[in-house]
Amino acid sequence: MLEVIKIKDVKVKIGEVCKALRKSDGLSRDELAQVLDVSSTTIQNIENGKNATLDTILKVANHFGLLQSITKELDKTITNQNNISLY
Repeated sequence: MLEVIKIKDVKVKIGEVCKALRKSDGLSRDELAQVLDVSSTTIQNIENGKNATLDTILKVANHFGLLQSITKELDKTITNQNNISLY
């Protein structure tokens, strides 16, 4: 049976990761917001699993060194799609 993943669950997970990485770096929400040039409310919203723009999520991912991993997973998906044969 396929596992259903809800968008809300992914947003919550992104928020949990953001908060954990921010805290492990010893940053407050205000400090991270300042570094990323966003509001502290934006960081709070991300950490609470609320809506954020893709640009903001990518800024956070880049700050914490996750952008390369995300890109690799996207590249794998593209490669897998290109290798699918109908014959």
